[in-house]
Amino acid sequence: MRKKIGELLVALGRIKSFDVDRTLSIQKNEGMKRKFGDILMENGVDEGDVFKALSEQFDMPLIDRADFPEALPIEKISFEFLEKNLILPLELKDNVLKIAVGDPTNTDALESLKTSYDYAIRPVLARKSDIVQQLRLLHGSRSAVMQRLIEGTTEDELSREDLSGEISHLRDLAQEKGIIQLVNLVIENAVKDRASDIHVEPGEYNVRVRYRIDGVLYEKETLPGRMYSAVSSRIKLLSQMNIAERRLPQDGRIKMTFSGKAIDIRVSTIPTIYGESVVMRLLDKETSFITLEEIGFDRILLDIYEDVIQKPYGMILSTGPTGSGKSTTLYASLAKINSPEKKIITVEEPVEYLMPGINQIQVRPKIGLTFASGLRHIVRQDPDVIMVGEIRDMETAGIAIHAALTGHLLFSTLHTNDAPGAITRLMDMGVENYLVASTLICVMAQRLVRRICQHCRVKQDVSEEILKKFDSTVREVWSGAGCDYCSGTGYRGRIGIFEVLPVGDEVRELIMRHSTVKEIKDKAISLGMRTLREDGIEKVKKGITTIDEVLRVTQVEL
Repeated sequence: MRKKIGELLVALGRIKSFDVDRTLSIQKNEGMKRKFGDILMENGVDEGDVFKALSEQFDMPLIDRADFPEALPIEKISFEFLEKNLILPLELKDNVLKIAVGDPTNTDALESLKTSYDYAIRPVLARKSDIVQQLRLLHGSRSAVMQRLIEGTTEDELSREDLSGEISHLRDLAQEKGIIQLVNLVIENAVKDRASDIHVEPGEYNVRVRYRIDGVLYEKETLPGRMYSAVSSRIKLLSQMNIAERRLPQDGRIKMTFSGKAIDIRVSTIPTIYGESVVMRLLDKETSFITLEEIGFDRILLDIYEDVIQKPYGMILSTGPTGSGKSTTLYASLAKINSPEKKIITVEEPVEYLMPGINQIQVRPKIGLTFASGLRHIVRQDPDVIMVGEIRDMETAGIAIHAALTGHLLFSTLHTNDAPGAITRLMDMGVENYLVASTLICVMAQRLVRRICQHCRVKQDVSEEILKKFDSTVREVWSGAGCDYCSGTGYRGRIGIFEVLPVGDEVRELIMRHSTVKEIKDKAISLGMRTLREDGIEKVKKGITTIDEVLRVTQVEL
């Protein structure tokens, strides 16, 4: 079959026999990983000629972009699946789905469609470039879809302003077809954009919808103010909240599936002067655990940190603001040391990811299951390793210290700006300095910086100001120009920067003397500790992130 397309092109006068032999040779050298037609097109053969030959070879009609629809005939197939498999749905009629394919050999995708949606599939052929352009056009026009939903929801459905506690009326609003589709589209778009949070914020005239992507908020949609009650009621109904309660904050949870992925959504509402602000935190339950190396540890830090987490007992603290990746690092640490010989128990609020082989406890303050009470009972379960989601008060700190003293390795988090600050924070909580010195074996501060998009990365000149600020150690810097892959931001994904402070004899001596944060930090640096900013600059040198990103998250280190 591979040679047949070559013979067809030779017969059409588009290539010569030499080109066929050369292409087959390239295929063979690369282990037959690339298709014959793709190699020809890479070497200057016209895509139209290749697809005319494919049309004849597979006896499949070839169509052009003039036959493409202005909108997808079905909306439940994800763009991710369509783009990956080069498929464009054209028409759905009498349970027969007509689709354009860019790869006629990809029968698995066609079978998957047939099985998933119970349609008869009628494929036709279209150029790959045409399908890709049309999918991008349709995907890019999702704001137009949003606009159609907004306009399709009539004023009569939403303008009834007497919402003073009539639950049945609020429930009716939340179950309008247009509102259901609108809320689903907002969540689906956020999942596709890799957003971690959705913010729905009512204003005086409009409702602002923002997504947090790679740690930064982007305004995505603006809804008319008249839609606020219906949208917020729909979200509250999905998350099993009291839809009539608007005066008090509420918390809820939604479980949904998009593109075959199970998404757990934590929902929080809080009253503001224009209505309830709604924030939805998206958690992909199927996200695979990343290793310490993938998080951002280089070889130097990894050697230090792995040596610490292999110790049989003691306390390890991870510090940083909310959203700095502390939980992810602790999960990766537990995964590193997890084995059948060790019993590991965690107490978390909430349990963000399920880890096989580890006993995970969800904090439930309403029934008295707090970090402190959970930790008190954990130590009676004969654990080897314990993780406490956060040390918030003296009671939890005291029990954690006791657990570390009695032969357990304990991981937890604190909210401090840097690693040395965690030491004094424990003592400020009321923990005696000799207990801190006896149990603490490592403190690690961290932040998350955005990665430069590798698809549009360009080299930049280093300014004299930057050279002066960083002692001329930065020789070259990179930035993202912005492309479709990164949605024009120049960044895609995030990576951690770290400050790892092992607590050795010299640091313990300072703790016993009630030394200040500055004294502890100066001693740690003299012993070789790399600060957050210094670790960030190392990643700038490697072209992973930008100086602006490092300065953004380490400005408190100035």
